[in-house]
Amino acid sequence: MKNMKKDLGQVAIYDARELGVPRMLLLGLQHLFAMFGATVLVPILVSSYGLPLSIQTTLLFAGLGTLLFHLCTKFKVPAFLGSSFAFLGGFQAVAALDAGKFAGMTGEEKLPYALGGVVIAGLLYLVLALLFKLVGAKKVMRFFPPIVTGPIIILIGLNLSGTAIGNASTNWWLALVAIAVIIVANIWGKGMIKIIPILLGVVVSYVVALITGQVDFAAMREADIVGLQQFVIAKFDITSILVMAPIAIAAMMEHIGDISAISSTTGKNFIEDPGLHRTLLGDGLATSLAALFGAPANTTYGENTGVLALSKVYDPFVIRIAAVLAIVFSFCPKFAALIRIMPAATIGGVSMVLYGMISAVGVRNVVENKVDFTKSRNVIIAAIIMVLALGISNSDAGCVTIGSVSLSGLAVASIVGILLNAILPGKDYEFGKDEQGDTSVNFKV
Repeated sequence: MKNMKKDLGQVAIYDARELGVPRMLLLGLQHLFAMFGATVLVPILVSSYGLPLSIQTTLLFAGLGTLLFHLCTKFKVPAFLGSSFAFLGGFQAVAALDAGKFAGMTGEEKLPYALGGVVIAGLLYLVLALLFKLVGAKKVMRFFPPIVTGPIIILIGLNLSGTAIGNASTNWWLALVAIAVIIVANIWGKGMIKIIPILLGVVVSYVVALITGQVDFAAMREADIVGLQQFVIAKFDITSILVMAPIAIAAMMEHIGDISAISSTTGKNFIEDPGLHRTLLGDGLATSLAALFGAPANTTYGENTGVLALSKVYDPFVIRIAAVLAIVFSFCPKFAALIRIMPAATIGGVSMVLYGMISAVGVRNVVENKVDFTKSRNVIIAAIIMVLALGISNSDAGCVTIGSVSLSGLAVASIVGILLNAILPGKDYEFGKDEQGDTSVNFKV
């Protein structure tokens, strides 16, 4: 093999075969390690809402979804698809539904309907991909400007904040350990430490809980070392679909930002080749496939983009090695049980940072796109979106019911925001004009 002595992190490498199999496997493990904490955190958080999402199934479809994405993008884009945090608010909203057919349902019974909503949200990616292909990005994105997407993203985080406080309050000291580790790692950490603060926060807080005797190992001892995943077949209802579908708007904006970031990191324009229509297709199909069988929505992972920047190895084959490793881990119930018995306070501490970061991303989206709040149209759109989302979510009913259909606050706010932006005169956003603004949506810490 040629040029075997290339130093990792010094020279850009587009063909990892020149490094040899052992190094390729280590690089694949590094990508698995980077995505791991955030990917398994999503089913942990969703389960805390009362919806029993499986860690094993999540890992399986993170791996399968990544491989499907690579197939759709002609094996050109070095992206890993892990669990999306954008849909957490939707899962919580479905868990809280107690009207119509959802009245009296257990969390286990509601989960398939929440997943059905995610399936449809994933299919919306395909609609956007087709529009991108047919009419171009600028004409499509004018309907999703930062004055709409920014407040929606802010509200995804704010609507989840109560759950974070509830979990953290079970043991504030343990929650504060997780928060402190995340902050230190993210601000002062170097290299790999800096790009996995969430994972480190979970691990350190968990270890403190183990040392102080706050973890019950009974469930882990009873779990098998090898076992199949727990599949849940999605069910479809218009209410849960309307809760989940609007979240796709924010998730798709994040996708565009991530692909732009990967392009910038690797020095290749993936927006042009293979094209955003192909990357959206891959992400959407992976999300729908995952939700169809009991896993959360997938999304391109910024953590793995950080690994690309760190190692300077840009070969997508290394990412596919990580995907296969994720699939292998998904067959270990004992490992899933170890994750599941994590103390609620650890989850709460991590969630406080994570949910706050989601809202902060919305603020960043507004600021970096220089949204002009001296214009009445922008003030009106933002004000109505925020009041509708928060007001409806915190009302006695928690939703708006029209006939047999219940709409979450975020769904109503998204629909009204898009309509107001289309109707009111004075639009001041053009996609593609400001790269920093266009790529400012990323839910990762």
